[in-house]
Parts: sequence; structure tokens; C-alpha cells
Amino acid sequence: MSTHRLAVRSFLGGPNLAPADLAMVLLVREDDDDKPRPMPTVTVREIGGMVKALESFGVGSVKIFAGSRVRDSRASQGASPTSLMARAIKAVKRAAPKVLVMTETCVCSHNDSGECWLADKGGRIDVEETIEALGFQAIMQAEAGADIVGPASMIPDSVRWIRQELDGAGHQGVGIMPHLIFESSLYEGYRTSMGAVPRSGSRAFQINPAHPDQAVHVAQQMVEEGADMILTEPALHTVDTLVQLKDKVAVPIVPFSVSGEYLRLTDRRDDGERDVKGLIESYTVLKRAGAARIVTYGALDIARALKPS
Repeated sequence: MSTHRLAVRSFLGGPNLAPADLAMVLLVREDDDDKPRPMPTVTVREIGGMVKALESFGVGSVKIFAGSRVRDSRASQGASPTSLMARAIKAVKRAAPKVLVMTETCVCSHNDSGECWLADKGGRIDVEETIEALGFQAIMQAEAGADIVGPASMIPDSVRWIRQELDGAGHQGVGIMPHLIFESSLYEGYRTSMGAVPRSGSRAFQINPAHPDQAVHVAQQMVEEGADMILTEPALHTVDTLVQLKDKVAVPIVPFSVSGEYLRLTDRRDDGERDVKGLIESYTVLKRAGAARIVTYGALDIARALKPS
């Protein structure tokens, strides 16, 4: 192809993927916890250097996942002001105050059962107590400095309750981005890394991928309850839902490229780093489909790869 045709192709091309389109996933572990995990993790001590690097390459947001070392049937450590999540949020804001912090708000990484819900005395889902626990977590995260909290259990009315609790605690400016989750085998790397494998073997409220209309209905309910944006996952399994939601709800849609997508779409190079060309191609499709941002484990590597030589 001649240089003239290359110039024409560039002229006619749409907007390219940029670092600002990405949010980096931070799976946080305790400083003295060095057990091997399938997914990359970071300690609180390492967060400062990580977010400064992200900021230097143009990535302006992070999504934090952090569990509890000590777990019980009430997920009581999830709302502690000295929790790993609270310390991680504060570490980001100390190092890079302008970096936007999103969180996961869920009981699975604090619950000794690994479930996204708390059980009543009969072992059944206790919806009311679970929602209350999510509200306590959201307030703690907001007080630690979170900009957007992310209810991930998909329990009906949880978004409404969290909005009410945040507003009542003076955090009207904190956004809510609930997770809209399809059942998938692509979460295993995350679940293993975070010790969030559900005892029952499945998540009660996740959506069967054969029922996309249900996903649209659930998203609409979330918006009615007060969601400021919707996170969809797995990112590449929900592109059709993303396109539908653009016309159905008046809030931004943010796909989450989950652990299985990261592991399958990257190749380990000889130097030990990961080749992220497959992720760049996939996320360009997501941007083209209307993604407001893309949450990914590969944000820093992609930003480096996108930097002009």
C-alpha cells in the first residue's frame, strides 16, 4: 500500500484507543502475603508507585478489589475503617490525589463462605442484612476517599439502599456503579487470587448469558434505583448488551475485562512481560461499541504500548 493510501486510511479512521479510556484493576494483598496467585496483585506499599506510573502514562482511574484476612459469616471486616480496602484507597489518594478511585462493594472477599450474600440462621440468603452490610461498606469506602463505589452482588434494591446511606452520611457526590454480571468461567483467576470462591459453586444473582433481555431489565432497574453508571462483565461477552443499553439507559456503560480475558488475550514474552496487542484490539472494539471507559488488568501495559515512540 502506498504512503498516500496509508495517509487516507489514517484520515478516515475513527478515534483510537487511548490511555485515558482505561481504568486499572488493583487486586490488593497484605504486605506480608506472598503466596502465588494466577493474577497480578499489589500491596498497599506498592500502590503509590503503581498509580504514579499510571498517571504518567495517562491512565487516570483505578478499580480496587481488596478482601479481609480474617473472615466470618457476617463479613464484618468489610466495613472496617482499618481494612485493606480502606488502606488501599488512602494509599492511592496520597500518591495521586487526582486519580479517580472506584471500588468493589461486596461481601464475597470478607465472607467465610465466599458468597456474595449473608445467610440467615437457616442458611438461606438474608437479603436485608446483606444490603445493610453493603451500605456500611459503601460509607467506609467513601470516607476513605473513594469516588465511585461498585455494588457487585446484584441484589435488587441494593443500589437504592446504598444511595440512601451515602446521601445520609454526607457523601452525595460519591457515584455508584453497580456490576451487571453474566455467569462465566472467566472469573476463576480473580476468585482464586482473592479467595472469593463461593461455597455453593455459583453466584445467586448473576445473569444467564442466554438471557440478554434480563440483563437489560436489571440494568434499567439499577438506574431507577440511582445508579450513575453501569459496569458490564465479562467485557467481550457483553458487547451486544453494551450496544443495547446505550439506547435504553441514560448513564455511561463501562465494560470490565475480567481475569480470564486478560489471561487468554495476552502472551508471555521472553522477558516475562505480557504482550497486550490482543487486548488493544479487543478494547478498540469496545470503544467503538460505545464504552465510556474500560476496566482492565492490562491498563498500565497497554498505556505503555500506546505511547508514541
